[in-house]
Amino acid sequence: MALFNHKRDFGVDPFTDLLFNALLTFTFLFLVALFLLNPPAKSGIIDPKAEFLITVSWPDGDPNDIDVWAQGPKDTQVWYMRTQHGLMHLDRDDRGKDNDTQIIDGREIVNPINQEVLTIRGRPPGEYLVNLHYFKSENNQPVPVTVYLAEVNPVMKVLNYTTLELTQEGSEVTAFRFNITPEGEVTNINQLQKSIIEVQSR
Repeated sequence: MALFNHKRDFGVDPFTDLLFNALLTFTFLFLVALFLLNPPAKSGIIDPKAEFLITVSWPDGDPNDIDVWAQGPKDTQVWYMRTQHGLMHLDRDDRGKDNDTQIIDGREIVNPINQEVLTIRGRPPGEYLVNLHYFKSENNQPVPVTVYLAEVNPVMKVLNYTTLELTQEGSEVTAFRFNITPEGEVTNINQLQKSIIEVQSR
């Protein structure tokens, strides 16, 4: 009487089974390694070095000097002569045509972009005031200035933007004011005018 060959009748081969398991393990380890080498992009996540970003820009190539002034709680204030006070920082002071050129290898490189950048690196409660000042005119022309207020944590969100015209040298306008609550929320964005310019010389 012929013996019953269980493995042959059911198509099970120990070597094939071992090989399949080894291949499955290798594939799993490969996928894990690939995942670690290429972590999924965190879309919209901002490096938390600032809580709020304020940008002030005027037309590229415009030779005139526009300044941003900001005032925060407890009389903190920043402008070109005091670029840091409390948690407010003036990261870039653009002086129109005066700091738009650089000599590299004997060639003059021109950057036509006019932009000042101010950051608030925390959420101290109180009122914040952002003013624009037409510091120096090179052509006696009015200058349209665009101002953005953006919250950058946990994702970038524009809270307010506006375009204002500074008509002549010495003009000062309030771009916007806003409050930060004790809970860190932004409220009461408005354009109630208030002068904060102090008489200074560059």
